[in-house]
Amino acid sequence: MSFNNEEQKSPAKRFLFVLGLAMFTLYFILGLTVIFWKGLPIDLTIGYRIAFGVLLIVYSFIRFVRLLRN
Repeated sequence: MSFNNEEQKSPAKRFLFVLGLAMFTLYFILGLTVIFWKGLPIDLTIGYRIAFGVLLIVYSFIRFVRLLRN
């Protein structure tokens, strides 16, 4: 039985992949929270809240694409 190095990931690479997925999820949920949570402790107008939330969501997808490329 032969193992291909391209198919097998080291434990460190697996850990970094899972950590990358967790960070993607964190930024995505944070973006949605900023947009939709009415009682947000930060005093922002609705326009700035939506802009900041969209920025966080876009950043999360950029991180996700970079994660998939590696």
